[in-house]
Amino acid sequence: MIEIERKYKVKNTNFLNALSHSFKIAQGYLNTHPERTVRIRTRDDKAYITIKGKSNEKGTSRLEWEKEINPEEAQQLLMLCEDFIIEKTRYIVPYRGHTFEIDVFSGLNEGLIIAEIELSHEDEIFEKPEWLGEEVTGDVKYYNAYLSNHPYNNWN
Repeated sequence: MIEIERKYKVKNTNFLNALSHSFKIAQGYLNTHPERTVRIRTRDDKAYITIKGKSNEKGTSRLEWEKEINPEEAQQLLMLCEDFIIEKTRYIVPYRGHTFEIDVFSGLNEGLIIAEIELSHEDEIFEKPEWLGEEVTGDVKYYNAYLSNHPYNNWN
């Protein structure tokens, strides 16, 4: 499956006024090679293994394969992951026909808030809420795989 998404910094927490629901996520990377990443993620009482390919030139689309796995096995796999585990709360915010997924990071990435929107095609037009900031689509620094090796709190 091809994932098409755009990524933005978030200017403020006004999105909390419109959220549908939220959940905690822990994720680690078994592999963060530039051509592919292999991620283990837990979310509530479920767990997943995800493989993502290299992004296209714009950074908007890439191959993504995901499969649900046993949560106990996921915990064992998280212990094998590179560097450290990313912790975040994901907020689901519907906005004018689209859904934004907003990640508020904690731990070593505390202070970083990123919004993603999945699109049906790369040039899809959507209305941007006032809390949406600078677009960072394609900027590798804001990929979770990068953040797992170069935490936000260590940036200058």
